[in-house]
Amino acid sequence: MTGFSGSVCAKSVFPSTVFGYGLQQQKNLEGYVGFANLPNQVYRKSVKRGFEFTLMVVGESGLGKSTLINSLFLTDLYSPEYPGPSNRIKKTVQVEQSKVLIKEGGVQLLLTIVDTPGFGDAVDNSNCWQTVIDHIDSKFEDYLNAESRVNRRLMPDSRVHCCLYFIAPSGHGLKPLDIEFMKRLHEKVNIIPLIAKADTLTPEECQQFKKQIMREIQEHKIKTYEFPETDDEEESKLVKKIKDRLPLAVVGSNTIIEVNGKRVRGRQYPWGVAEGKGTHMQDLKDVTNNVHYENYRSRKLAAVTYNGVDNNKNKGQLTKSPLAQMEEERREHVTKMKKMEMEMEQVFEMKVKEKIQKLKDSEAELQRRHEQMKKNLEAQHKELEEKRRQLEEEKVSWEAQQRMLEQQKLDASRYALVYKDTPELCC
Repeated sequence: MTGFSGSVCAKSVFPSTVFGYGLQQQKNLEGYVGFANLPNQVYRKSVKRGFEFTLMVVGESGLGKSTLINSLFLTDLYSPEYPGPSNRIKKTVQVEQSKVLIKEGGVQLLLTIVDTPGFGDAVDNSNCWQTVIDHIDSKFEDYLNAESRVNRRLMPDSRVHCCLYFIAPSGHGLKPLDIEFMKRLHEKVNIIPLIAKADTLTPEECQQFKKQIMREIQEHKIKTYEFPETDDEEESKLVKKIKDRLPLAVVGSNTIIEVNGKRVRGRQYPWGVAEGKGTHMQDLKDVTNNVHYENYRSRKLAAVTYNGVDNNKNKGQLTKSPLAQMEEERREHVTKMKKMEMEMEQVFEMKVKEKIQKLKDSEAELQRRHEQMKKNLEAQHKELEEKRRQLEEEKVSWEAQQRMLEQQKLDASRYALVYKDTPELCC
């Protein structure tokens, strides 16, 4: 697809200027200021960031949905390794997503294709659209929750921007399933009805079939995507041509042919070549954001009561307003911090108790050693005292013996002198 541009904010450096209050006056600048470069800045920033687009394809199996997607984006988004929804028929309606990053002219597009295998293939198709509705609402809910957070830097846009509804080329108008599906979803998503495999109808049958479909759409008050008016003459002619051909009759092909020196995916007919081309991607995104999402957001926020209960939900599902969401996040953060503080205090107390116990054990061990050393010293002291006492006793005994010996010697000396002087005393 081509013909889209990103609506993002750009930063521009302006000279310091004092603005007064009052009536605005248009003035012609005599020099270069720089704000005329804003579109280029927006373009560069948009190209750098890339774009996101989600396309839903709905219809019975065998209507060429996968082939048309390949034709629109000029690549094999569906292949034998990853077949389209028609080749993955389910017993019940399911929603499957596949993402692919494609690049054209330096611009990156993250394309999400939402398949609905099993749609319209059952005998009883009652409520087969509910799965699709739930998927669209869930993407709105995800975006609303992301928008309500305090940190909104990363807000991936996974909302469904366009729904291609394939109508079987029966030539007999819309089926009840077609009418009911579009009535259920026309206020939630941009519906573009397509007559699939239009080359199976003659031009007269195709025109008659288109008139009948448009009449039934108007009778049932089904809102389909309205291509916007524009001031550009060439684009205005294209929009008028598209509106005159609604609902669009499409032909898908995986065959690559050459037209005017350019290789395209299309089919060669005797009357000409049918090739694919898409436009208005950015407007589809704008309508999704400004109309369908805003309606969903208004309903959700209007349904939020004081206690946070969504009255539109039969099951009483809790739904938070942005302020309530912020307050809840704040409370969760405070609770988390208190829990971390309590855990840190518990760890600290445990460490302190372990340290105190170690100190007590060390003190008890030192006390035990002190007592043991004291006992050892006392025993050694007693032993030394006992030895000293014995030594004293031995000293006293020795001194007594010495005195006795000296006395004996003295007595002997005295006797010898007496004997010498008085020999008569000798017997």
